[in-house]
Amino acid sequence: MKDPISRIIGLSECVPFRRVLEILWSNPRRRVATSAGAVATYLILVACLRFQRLRRLHRQYRQYSTRQGMAYMTDHDAWAIQKQVLQLEFPTISLKALQFALFRTYGIPTISKLLLKTSQFSDPATSFKRYADTGALIGQFMSFEPTSDRALTAIARTKFLHTGYRTSGSILNSDMLYTLSLFATEPIRFTEMFEWRSMSELEKCAIGTYWKNLGEALEIDFAELPSAKTGFRDGLHFLEEMTEWSHRYEEQYMKPSPENKAVADKTMDVLVYVLPAWLKGVGVNFASCMMDERLRVAMMYDAPARLYYAIFFSLVAIRRFYLRYLSLPRPNFLRLDVFSEDPNEHGRHYVRTWSGAPYYVKPTLLNRWGLSAWFSRLVGLPLPGDEGEKYYPKGFETADLGPKYFEGKGRKTVQDYYDKLVKGRKVRPFVD
Repeated sequence: MKDPISRIIGLSECVPFRRVLEILWSNPRRRVATSAGAVATYLILVACLRFQRLRRLHRQYRQYSTRQGMAYMTDHDAWAIQKQVLQLEFPTISLKALQFALFRTYGIPTISKLLLKTSQFSDPATSFKRYADTGALIGQFMSFEPTSDRALTAIARTKFLHTGYRTSGSILNSDMLYTLSLFATEPIRFTEMFEWRSMSELEKCAIGTYWKNLGEALEIDFAELPSAKTGFRDGLHFLEEMTEWSHRYEEQYMKPSPENKAVADKTMDVLVYVLPAWLKGVGVNFASCMMDERLRVAMMYDAPARLYYAIFFSLVAIRRFYLRYLSLPRPNFLRLDVFSEDPNEHGRHYVRTWSGAPYYVKPTLLNRWGLSAWFSRLVGLPLPGDEGEKYYPKGFETADLGPKYFEGKGRKTVQDYYDKLVKGRKVRPFVD
């Protein structure tokens, strides 16, 4: 079934617009009336359609309209609702929120020290790939159905990469739980701060349900949450306790540390990578505007000048107003698709949108010679396909993602985890 925007475009092709415009534009009075009418019609159209996707979502999942019904939300429905939020409703801010969630974990010294110890962030040669690999793994188990091969393989590979560190005690369960909490809560927080509307209870419940299910798949222990033993009521209940717990965890453990700053600096290098050298400092200051006081102090960053805050939040307000009152909903054909759907001739997949170095990006004509590519050439940035196989122009294989020394390793362990995930699946995470 076509979305409203597509139907309107289809109907418009049947109207002889050129003749109509000639008649309406024939004198100044008609031009003024036509212009005013067109603006009014457009604003009415925006008002009618802006919340239509949300209304349709609530009709489609009306079985979850009460707290009792929310307890029975399935893992698939939770994933589908969250995917709509990420791809169509708030794609830009959701993506930034997930990136910022990962960045925020570096304010915990036990996490940043481990990252520096493994050298994945201490060396620029590995920091960009580490960022790309993390995005590819997390992105795949969010982008594809919970029972799909790609989601299950991504989860299994993530478990394999964590196994040694968790067994040795280098990665604490509390750090895993904190990281999980941020991926669940930061998109909601960012939406409330920067978007044209807040998420509905249904959308929040879906996010809570999805991340609770994923936490269990990753074997994260929820014992530190108050209702871990008695059971969580639904996704909203789980989300509420995760939010409260993560705030207390930050109060206790998010402290200033040189290791925090070292990892934060390397991540900032990725975030401002596309900017010319003379603008990188400006980019860092604008990125710092998104940090709260506790995080900024833990990262040992100076507060940006007031002018940066004024410009940043003015732009946020303008964007919010534009999206709410002047912009039509994003049509389905413009949804955010981060990965290619089908494997290529090498049995691998590509990344379609990227930050930092172009790892796993197909060196197409557009990617190498389009407008953005010319900008990259002007500021001296690498393009997809540059430097031979350095950026993996043939794409990635999920079972090989991670540090280079893990490539080709752990296949049997990944398969064992995969089989365990299939057998242990909970269709309804709060009642099964």
